[in-house]
Amino acid sequence: MSVADVAGDPLRALRGLLAGTDAWLVGGLVRDRLLGRPTIDFDVAVAGDTAAIARALARRVGAPAFPLSEAFGAWRVIARDHSWQVDLAPLGGATIEDDLGQRDFTINAIAEPLPGGELVDPFGGRVDLEAGRLRMVSPAAFASDPLRTLRLPRLAVELGLAVDGATAEVARGLAPALSTVAAERIFAELKRIVGGDGALRGLELMLTLRVTSQILPELADLRGVEQSPYHHLDVYDHTMAALAETIALEGSGEAVLGESAPAVKSLLAEPLADELTRGQALRFGALFHDIAKPQTRSVNAEGRVLFLGHDARGAQLARDILGRLRTSERLRAHVAALTQNHLRLGFLVHELPLSRRAVYRYVRTCEPVEVDVTLLSIADRLATRGARSDQAIMRHLELARELLGDALRWHAGRPEPILRGDELARRLRIRPGPEIGFLLGELEEAAFAGEVSTPAEAVALARDLVGRGKTEDAQ
Repeated sequence: MSVADVAGDPLRALRGLLAGTDAWLVGGLVRDRLLGRPTIDFDVAVAGDTAAIARALARRVGAPAFPLSEAFGAWRVIARDHSWQVDLAPLGGATIEDDLGQRDFTINAIAEPLPGGELVDPFGGRVDLEAGRLRMVSPAAFASDPLRTLRLPRLAVELGLAVDGATAEVARGLAPALSTVAAERIFAELKRIVGGDGALRGLELMLTLRVTSQILPELADLRGVEQSPYHHLDVYDHTMAALAETIALEGSGEAVLGESAPAVKSLLAEPLADELTRGQALRFGALFHDIAKPQTRSVNAEGRVLFLGHDARGAQLARDILGRLRTSERLRAHVAALTQNHLRLGFLVHELPLSRRAVYRYVRTCEPVEVDVTLLSIADRLATRGARSDQAIMRHLELARELLGDALRWHAGRPEPILRGDELARRLRIRPGPEIGFLLGELEEAAFAGEVSTPAEAVALARDLVGRGKTEDAQ
């Protein structure tokens, strides 16, 4: 049998390698096959030398093999084109039933003999699947890995299952133990909840199971924080409403986004960081956009509730939270920028009609999240339905649609400068330095506004600015 014959079918190769060896397909693979869900992850429990089997499989299919856990003897073989991966683990106990008894949920505690045959299902996982129920194998097995308290809501929403009552009660009691789990593992589950189709239900389950207060205490602290009459919800419920509107924007058409809708949809589908698309990262922006409101809440002499500076403070807090979760710097910076700038468009509503210079300053200040934060502002505004909200929403959406086109064009590529810095310095007989940088910025703004379009006009404007002493602060 050649490599080409088996490279796309690892199970065929494994069956050939493990003929006469006790081995079972286990875990999510069996569950997904019963649900009719496609999968590229193959989990295999083996009563044998996993390292030797993994290396032999790798040779046979022409793929790399490497250890996943030296302590537990697990190995992985992954296709060179990433079309599949096989995880091989030693049998956890003397029998396959012992192995299954150590697993988290009954639906993941079903085994299928590798050669085929009757399923091994000692805990009724198949019945639970048919009933749409997510149930632990046992309290002891569930407690053996505290991450399972977060995996519970993730699997419930991904598979559309109801959480068993006794399992939920055990999870609530174990939630504090999440403090012992590596941050990377926590974020791996959290991003699947927030980025998935059932994000809102997943976050609701996290709150009910007391998981939110353990891994995102700042989010839990938004509950009960009352706002001004312009809001109809407290900060937590407003945040969930803003997230719901953000998710809805991913599929919105021209009714909400105007003629920019197709371009917005394409942009949100782009990969950003940490295996998240821009749309999924925007969901984290919605979660954290008001995260600093509890710390910044005040009431003025007239009795008005204020949250002064919650944008800037929230940006740092969002960065701190994502840093604690060990995310990439790119995701931290992206979400922090969304939080920092989420109020800017709302302020511009009071300056209508906008000048082209005002539009320039908006996209330039919000870069590189000029499109994303415009969408966040729409979601934020749609989730704010207190006093006189209808008119405010209408004006906000009109401005947002107008700005989206400019933001998308800016995101696609900033306009080429009319003059390079060295050319401007030569024509003005000014040495390169901060003064030239200031002038280039002024010329870019003027060009965006349509006030200059040729090198001669740009030089004339620059000379005028120098003559009027406008560059002195830059030096």
